[in-house]
Amino acid sequence: LPVSMARYILNREFSETDKIRMHDLAVRNQDDALSTEELEELDAYAKAGTMLSILKSKARRVLGIKLQKRTAN
Repeated sequence: LPVSMARYILNREFSETDKIRMHDLAVRNQDDALSTEELEELDAYAKAGTMLSILKSKARRVLGIKLQKRTAN
């Protein structure tokens, strides 16, 4: 992975509109209130989020960035 691509990937994230939509779908999914199309949309968001997380992990490795460990409060 080229360094320039790694930097680009680390700056990618879902838009606010997408985040709002994902939250709405997730909340309504808990109540079993989604249509088949909406379930597919939620699944697609989940897959895209997973892929983005994997790419960001690889990008951090290329750039030598280590995440700080979270501590329990």
